[in-house]
Amino acid sequence: MRSYSILLAACVAISACSNPSADGEGGASDSTQNAISSIGMVTTPNGIEVDITTAGDGIRPQFGQKIVCAYTGMLSDGQVFDQSAPEQPMEFVLGSGQGMPGWHEGMAELSKGAIATITIPSEQGFGVEGLGNLIPPNEILTFEVEVLDVKEAPQAIAHELWSAEGLEKMTTNSGLEYYIIEEGTGEQAAAGRTVQVHYYGVLEDGTKFDESFMRGEPIEFQLGSGRVIPGWEEGIALLKVGAKAQLVIPPYLAYGDQGAGGAIPPNATLIFDVELVAVK
Repeated sequence: MRSYSILLAACVAISACSNPSADGEGGASDSTQNAISSIGMVTTPNGIEVDITTAGDGIRPQFGQKIVCAYTGMLSDGQVFDQSAPEQPMEFVLGSGQGMPGWHEGMAELSKGAIATITIPSEQGFGVEGLGNLIPPNEILTFEVEVLDVKEAPQAIAHELWSAEGLEKMTTNSGLEYYIIEEGTGEQAAAGRTVQVHYYGVLEDGTKFDESFMRGEPIEFQLGSGRVIPGWEEGIALLKVGAKAQLVIPPYLAYGDQGAGGAIPPNATLIFDVELVAVK
């Protein structure tokens, strides 16, 4: 998750892809195809190649289940652009729209315990736009992955953007604006600590580009490690556990003139509802 969480989608978890439904579209939840072939190459309908070297338990994951995995992402020249930390594997809900479409389609072929190499063509990755200076346009991406666990996902939580009307707007020296919706009473977030954060992100026109509430659980990352955008690093560090805040992040503390995929345009100001759930 180097580049501000590439697989949790660039900023925090940009929904830069389609959202497969839980009714079986895409194959992962088709009960008639529940078993997965053991070892060998699988090519999905959209051209994702999955080279399985360790079979796992053979039980096909279902859309809506949570997959826990370790991964290393490489460009076509072999350069590593992203990887999970040994002490912090990635967790995501299969079919949630969180991340690249090719990622979900490829991971749907892997059962618990599987080890594989997934090759994602550009049109199922970041396409003709690429991702900033990190992923070139039309780039084929390769991921070495190990599925550590498959488990039931938590229930989605309904959320609408909080109103900041009547609240004091505060501005940091960097230009980050924020409103405290509810004060926290728990432990203070700080660089080097692992935090759990629920979030809901919109553009200035109100267009939602991502949220954790719909996935039913907060994201977890080490504050100060560069795994999220600068506006998040600064804004979350202001909070105590239990706090709810709204962050207004200018482009230079987010994705600047590059934007991010098709979800966040260049020079976009981002608005996030954030709730600090835990500090570890």
